[in-house]
Amino acid sequence: MTNQFNNQIFAFTKQLTDNAFKAQSLALKSLESVAELQLKTLEQQANVSAEFLAEAMEARDVDALRGLWEKGANLNRDNAERTVAVSQEIIAITQKTAESLGALVQEQRQAANDAVTAPVVGVKKAAAK
Repeated sequence: MTNQFNNQIFAFTKQLTDNAFKAQSLALKSLESVAELQLKTLEQQANVSAEFLAEAMEARDVDALRGLWEKGANLNRDNAERTVAVSQEIIAITQKTAESLGALVQEQRQAANDAVTAPVVGVKKAAAK
């Protein structure tokens, strides 16, 4: 009796740790994807801003400054659009990860239900004989 109980506890614990490892793996992959997107965007924005500053340093007259005003406005708009696009991608990655974690939890719940009901069904069949 004790051996059977220990086997069930061991099986449940193994399943729980396997699912915890899967959940951690999913979360880390998601975090890696988000960090990669953010770093890539930051790099793009830094490069564009550096180019703009280089042009600003070379401006010598009023017409060049007027041109910089328009380029600066375009730069801000492009950076805002890029930020919104990256935010949407991050939300999509987060949603996909949440769905995967939800499926993992559902698997765990179903396995726990099966583990509990299987011995009960076995006892019912034995009692019916």
